[in-house]
Amino acid sequence: MAKVILKDGTIREVADGTSLLDLAKELSNSLAKKVLVGKVDDKIQDLTYKLSGEHNVELLTFDDADGKRALRHTASHVMAQAIKRLYKDEKVQLAIGPSIENGFYYDIDMERRLTDADLKDIEKEMSRIVKENLPLERHEVSREDALKMFSEKGESYKVQLINDLPEDATISLYTQGEFTDLCAGPHVLSTGKVKAFKLQSIAGAYWRGDEHNKMLQRIYGTAFEKKSDLDDYLHMLEEAAKRDHRKLGKQLDLFSIHEEGPGFPFFHPNGMAIRNELINYWREVHRRYGYQEVRTPMILNRKLWETSGHWDHYKENMYFTKIDGEDYAVKPMNCPGGMLVYKTQPRSYRDLPLRLAELGLVHRHEKSGELHGLFRVRNFTQDDAHLFITPDQIDKEIQHTINLFDEVYNTFGLSYTAELSTRPENSMGSDEIWEKATAALQNALENRGLEYVVNEGDGAFYGPKIDFHLRDSIGRTWQCGTIQLDMLLPEKFELEYTGEDGEKHRPIMLHRVVYGSLERFIGILIENYAGAFPVWMAPVQAKVLPITDGQSEYAHEVWQKLFDLGLRVEMDLRNEKIGYKIRECQVKKVPYQLVVGGKEAEEGTVSVRKYGEKVSETMKLDDFISYIQEKIASKEEKY
Repeated sequence: MAKVILKDGTIREVADGTSLLDLAKELSNSLAKKVLVGKVDDKIQDLTYKLSGEHNVELLTFDDADGKRALRHTASHVMAQAIKRLYKDEKVQLAIGPSIENGFYYDIDMERRLTDADLKDIEKEMSRIVKENLPLERHEVSREDALKMFSEKGESYKVQLINDLPEDATISLYTQGEFTDLCAGPHVLSTGKVKAFKLQSIAGAYWRGDEHNKMLQRIYGTAFEKKSDLDDYLHMLEEAAKRDHRKLGKQLDLFSIHEEGPGFPFFHPNGMAIRNELINYWREVHRRYGYQEVRTPMILNRKLWETSGHWDHYKENMYFTKIDGEDYAVKPMNCPGGMLVYKTQPRSYRDLPLRLAELGLVHRHEKSGELHGLFRVRNFTQDDAHLFITPDQIDKEIQHTINLFDEVYNTFGLSYTAELSTRPENSMGSDEIWEKATAALQNALENRGLEYVVNEGDGAFYGPKIDFHLRDSIGRTWQCGTIQLDMLLPEKFELEYTGEDGEKHRPIMLHRVVYGSLERFIGILIENYAGAFPVWMAPVQAKVLPITDGQSEYAHEVWQKLFDLGLRVEMDLRNEKIGYKIRECQVKKVPYQLVVGGKEAEEGTVSVRKYGEKVSETMKLDDFISYIQEKIASKEEKY
């Protein structure tokens, strides 16, 4: 008999050779209909996998990340089979076809340049394959047999993949109908499970990501368990396209990026208004939370970066220069400068926690193909802070930091999920230090009762971290805030404080950012609000619109009063119809349009029209001023 330990700790005995699907049927018929793959002792397996001995088993559905991956990976095989059927005379060669975060792709090599019309044909053929409900059968073969088979088929990319496998690697193939592919799996039981899918785009992709290799055609798609979920996702993508921060950035005159500086954004006056409000708010919050602001140089000597470990672990992302014959680097991170600030004077346990905050301009080299608006740039302002603490302050300071995060993210109406990222391969320090640091972060999360997932191997090279993934108004997530626990850099920089016992001790360091970077956070907010910013952030908070030249004097009086109070207000004195002026304000997403005609001038009122609304409300000017000032002070999202 095989012993099965389920996720909830329940133990069941089943006959040796029982498949994961049979186990699901024994547990629940409804589960058997939904299950896609299984996790056996932390390894994902097909449902045909047979049990023997003792195992921890988890049965996974589309609600689980690995279940999604399996379904979407199978969808990529269905797409490859459809392409092979449709273009059998085109000498199609298949490269790789993995699942990705929100879907799948397959890289193919063929002379025919595929178009959107071809995607529709491929989708139709995929639908036929799905209806055929072909089982996916796994079989393992020898290296020689695999090479022979794919060589005879003219699949040179598969041959390369096989040759690059370790000598002792298991080589597995998956067959569905007439189609066989090289694949490690896992897959769902049959093509019939891939019921809701959509091919989305075609792009170029170098084989193995190397620009010296041949450019292949990459077809992207996505797949869901239910058509309704697919429809919701596609609707979200349509909405996201409307909110594209690059498009809105141009429309609202916020920023630009030029060929003279790819990856180096230029902020225009409207963009600077938003940026400055974010900075003002950041400073106000950090003052209340006990931070002191510092500023460190942008260019520092090579020796500093060797001490910090960046020279060995981050060099490929850095920019360099020479000064007086010595090597210097443009800073990619602010932390080494913060270390030097700490060391400028003796520190006592009474000084800790010491919270130093910095809006530091950093530069990191990104490949040109990875640059993307404000989301992926080569220079950005990181809203950094470095907390120097004693070991017994770790939990309290992490809780204090998360409290700050909660306040900031709530201000923007953003919720978040947490992720604990552990030691990466390219890291410094001993196993013991990493284990202690990781356990400290884990304990802090659990003490707070905050749910989190573990992201193995994605920590910083000097320490583990908690990442905060923000959810925006249309359901997308963005990684912004982070808390990193660092026991290594204080050691490397020989930081000390005098303890209660009069002895010297090593402080622990927390690195943390809230926005992540001002540039990226502004991009996120542009898309979150679809360019219609809350009035406290809006580049233009109100616009005065006289109906005729006869009201110009009163319009200027209204403008002057608002301007003198510090409001960002403009006036439109052009000889245009009032309807045209209002429509233009709506396009520019100005929160309040103040229409003034003869009656308003006579009575000292304004006709207030809010962005997105068709009706106006007449208010005394002083009443409107009190109203808008309250909205700005409270940082309300709604007008």
